[in-house]
Amino acid sequence: MKQTFTRIFFVALVTLATTTLFAQRATLSGDWKLDEKKSELGEFARAATSIKTEQKENAIAITRVTPGFNGGDPMTNTVTLTFDGKVVESEGFRGSKRKSTAKWSDDGKTLVVSSTMSFERDGQTSEFKSTESWSINKDGQLSVVTQSSSPRGESTVKAVYTK
Repeated sequence: MKQTFTRIFFVALVTLATTTLFAQRATLSGDWKLDEKKSELGEFARAATSIKTEQKENAIAITRVTPGFNGGDPMTNTVTLTFDGKVVESEGFRGSKRKSTAKWSDDGKTLVVSSTMSFERDGQTSEFKSTESWSINKDGQLSVVTQSSSPRGESTVKAVYTK
């Protein structure tokens, strides 16, 4: 009897802890539009003009629309990332491959997306790395802070989006 009670108590505790953990995660789902006035894009940054996110318990689908180069057609890219740190491969810039992982911060308020993209140009292979921190700010806006490094150097861009 005592063992049965202990097992039931343990299962209930684990269920409560798991439910509480998921309940504390920021909700990033929505259709978001770039607010250039609140963003810190820098001189050459290319932030998505809109983002659609569909967040589930163990994954998030992210669709980004970015401006085309030199006035060209906008580019749309969709990737689904799991929260378990599994590497997901998607298409990057000009047909290159991007490898990305996603995981939540310990407090569940920030989703951290780490990506590496390798591409060739003029017979040289270059690597571009980025870490994006996705969170909801105090005004209910989506904040995506991207720290990146490439052969050209390092940069930080803050893009703010409203629903």
